[in-house]
Formats: sequence, C-alpha cells, structure tokens
Amino acid sequence: AEHDHAFMVAGANRDDLVADFRAAVDKAIAEGATLEEFRKDFDAIVAKYGWSYNGGRNWRSRVIYETNLRTSHAAGRWAQAQAGRKWRPFVQYMHSDAVEHPRELHLAWNGVVLHIDDPWVATHWGPNGWGCKCTWRTLAMRDLRRMGKTGPDPTPPGDTEMVTVGVRGPNPRTVETPVGVDPGFGYAPGKSWVEALSPTFEE
Repeated sequence: AEHDHAFMVAGANRDDLVADFRAAVDKAIAEGATLEEFRKDFDAIVAKYGWSYNGGRNWRSRVIYETNLRTSHAAGRWAQAQAGRKWRPFVQYMHSDAVEHPRELHLAWNGVVLHIDDPWVATHWGPNGWGCKCTWRTLAMRDLRRMGKTGPDPTPPGDTEMVTVGVRGPNPRTVETPVGVDPGFGYAPGKSWVEALSPTFEE
C-alpha cells in the first residue's frame, strides 16, 4: 500500500532527486515516451544531482522506466477489474511470452482462473518482480464455460519466504514475500487507492 501513495527509487535518498524522477516518470507515462526519450531525462537528473547509482546507466534507466510503467498499467487494470467485477468477477493469470528468461512459477501460474476476491490475486497481481511482464485478464462466467470450467481453479499455494534485501547497502534487512514474487512486488498496485474510493467505483 505504501507504493500506492509514495514514489520511490532504490538508492535515491534526497527528496528533490526523487521528485525529479517522479516528474520524469509521470511525463513518460502521460506522453507515451520511449525508453530512449526517458533516458534523456534520466541523464539530466543524474547530472544535476551527481547521483551515484548501482549498475550501468542503460540497465538502471530501463529498470526505473519499465517498472513504473508496468506498475502504473497494473494499477489501472486493478481499478478496471474492480469497476467491472459485477459482470466479470473472475480473473486469469497471463504469463508473457516476451520474457527472455521466464520464471518457473510464473509459467506454472499461466492460465490459472480465480475469483477476483481470492486473496492470492491481490498478492500476485503483477508485475511480480523485476522485469516481470505477467498480467491478468477479467472473465465472465460465460468465458469460463467456453473454457470448459464450471468455476474458478484451485488457488495456487500461498507460501511465503524470508528474503534478505539491501545487501549492497548500509541497512540490509529480511522481509517476507510470497514464494515466486520478488520482495516489494507482493501487492496489487492501486488496491489501497481503489478501496479508499470504493463508493465512487460502486456508483
């Protein structure tokens, strides 16, 4: 839920630096900017603050650009799914074939159909990690029948594991995350925002 209300960039610990990255990401989303266009803003921000970051320039700028665009898209899909849940109360996990090195569990979840209220959906809404392109699509009961189903599939295991993060920084810590989901990605983007506005969506 914190990600729904606060923008952050790993390793960026100045408010003005983070604010400039937020503005650059918002601009990229609003204008449909390409990665190369975003990199111009990235370079200008890095030069302005003399920011020293981990990883190469192309990798780091791609991570910031793609993660924020995919997460924003996922938040929009969550809002759409909630708004149309009366008519399309089921969702299906969709693994992207465009991923060069697919995660084994993400492939195993491909095609799973669940009710939108299943708690597993909220912790696996996607993206489910760095570079993950998994999404969900909404379904009506008639869609399930066409698939030969009479209801949702059994919920996949919801096991969690403890993972140490921040090992390269000054404050490494251990966090709990769903198995198969990178730390920090085990939530539905936009969920807390939609819940806060639930009367509006129900109207």
